[in-house]
Amino acid sequence: MSAPRTAGRASLVNLESVSVRHGVRQVLDQVSLGVQQGDRIGVLGLNGSGKSTLLQVLTGALEPDSGRVSLQRSTRIATVAQQATHDPTATVRQVVLQPFGAAEHVWASDSSIRAVLTGLGLTDLGLDSPVASLSGGEQRRVALAAALVTDADLVVLDEPTNHLDVEAVAWLAAHLQDRSGASVVVTHDRWFLDATAATTWEVVDGSVHIREGGYSDWVFARAERQRLEQAAEERRRNLARKELAWLRRGPPARTSKPRYRIEAAEALIADVPPARDTVALHQFARRRLGKDVLELKGITATVPGRAHDPGSPERVLLDGVDWIVGPGDRIGLVGVNGAGKSTLLRIAIGTQPPASGVVKIGQTVRLGYLSQDVTELPTSGRLLEAVTEVAGSIELDGKQLSASSLAERFGFGPGQQWTPVADLSGGERRRLQLMRILMAEPNVLVLDEPTNDLDTDTLAALEDLLDGWPGTLLVVSHDRYLLERVTDDVYGLLGDGRITHLIGGVPEYLTRRARAIEQGTASVGVTPPAAAVEQVTAVDAGQLRSWRKDLQRLERQQESLRRKQSQLHEKMAQVGSDFAAAATLDRELAEVSTALDEAELEWLEVAERIEEAG
Repeated sequence: MSAPRTAGRASLVNLESVSVRHGVRQVLDQVSLGVQQGDRIGVLGLNGSGKSTLLQVLTGALEPDSGRVSLQRSTRIATVAQQATHDPTATVRQVVLQPFGAAEHVWASDSSIRAVLTGLGLTDLGLDSPVASLSGGEQRRVALAAALVTDADLVVLDEPTNHLDVEAVAWLAAHLQDRSGASVVVTHDRWFLDATAATTWEVVDGSVHIREGGYSDWVFARAERQRLEQAAEERRRNLARKELAWLRRGPPARTSKPRYRIEAAEALIADVPPARDTVALHQFARRRLGKDVLELKGITATVPGRAHDPGSPERVLLDGVDWIVGPGDRIGLVGVNGAGKSTLLRIAIGTQPPASGVVKIGQTVRLGYLSQDVTELPTSGRLLEAVTEVAGSIELDGKQLSASSLAERFGFGPGQQWTPVADLSGGERRRLQLMRILMAEPNVLVLDEPTNDLDTDTLAALEDLLDGWPGTLLVVSHDRYLLERVTDDVYGLLGDGRITHLIGGVPEYLTRRARAIEQGTASVGVTPPAAAVEQVTAVDAGQLRSWRKDLQRLERQQESLRRKQSQLHEKMAQVGSDFAAAATLDRELAEVSTALDEAELEWLEVAERIEEAG
């Protein structure tokens, strides 16, 4: 399928009937498309579908087996690959600012360059820091900065959000939106794709399907295509339908599709139940877990200063915090890289001792933990053997699933299930370890960056499983889409040594961070002097749970009152000239509106109490 042309914009690069074969596999088959000035393109596809190959052909890094690549002679391209290609002995300054020479005034006077350095936090890292001493997330920021400080006509980014925290992802999205040049981005981050892409390329079976809009629009288009063709597998169709149902319950701005397309797609989701029944899941979780799950009392955690700066002081991540995780809680954790999210998880599950304080784990708790580096996975044997050594079957959503059936839900077909574990890619290893964790049937799931290296279909399958999972869930993730979909509460580590409950979720976190940066108080895991920290009285665990129940009760009450309000409006429109009936309905409507206002006010008061206790 060829890319649509827009009048008045110059073409930067074109592919005509391009084919690429890797061994016996046809990766790209007669692909024709192009990039024009100002295009913002997101690239989707399963792991191994050929997305990175497409980028390499597009930038001239790979010569196709057949076809033609036409690049305008004056076009400047900046590329960020998945793996770092810079000299590990170089400093941040040498990698990012080398094109501007050694003189600082050459680049320091350019506001756009300063904005990139500040936005990606490189000034805080130190421009003279050796790149090899930086963390994975910090090295990713350096590579991005090196591409973004250039005045390139086209920026090509392969998985730019890998290892970035939610704040850096939000900054990068805003920067790409404001940038005048074109961008082509391979990403599995659905929120980032929605925020940055005006066009989506889907790489599948050697072809590239082109759709207007970002991820939400792509979901609608794919579901519509499946409905018309009636050829998609039933399992994949159900996943798309559930994803659509969730999208339609979100803000209207999620999609820019024409109304007629939305109506066609809505036919698919008319009978789809809610993503999850929160009340029912909480009740079931309490039966499985009892009252006590995880309780942290007076926890303090510290880490040494930076490795490349031996003289830097010890950093305080947590400073005497109390935190309670109850049965059925579904919690997302956010914070900048280095704020202590992974440390908090390890302390909570008992694999890392705190500097001080006590961790209490309930007697009925069965933990399932996915670390960032997936070190728990065996390196010998085959994929299906690694799953069945944990268990042969699992009960999920009221159904008994065999290990082989669960593997298929995670994208491992029958032919792949006997692949040696050692031959699996990073994304496949993460999928396998998630399956092993689920097969052990834990009642508390602790996931540290579970979306890394997973493609969009696998993410949809994971979210579908987590939607109906009846236990306690703790998730650290930079994937805002996942956090919004599978968690009910968001907590943030804001660098003040506390764990802060964010009623407004990720948007509230970003607002707080922006305010702190403006005020000059933002830090990464650095606790200010005790006198400067507002002390909050610890709240009894029972009281906190009671407030959360009140919050859920008030939300249900508001939904009921809004339905009554809508029904009364409909009745008033039908009474015609019956003024007595209209007066009665008007009084009822006033009473319902007053009750709704009171419920909303009470909800805000309870939410503030929970936030202050967080």
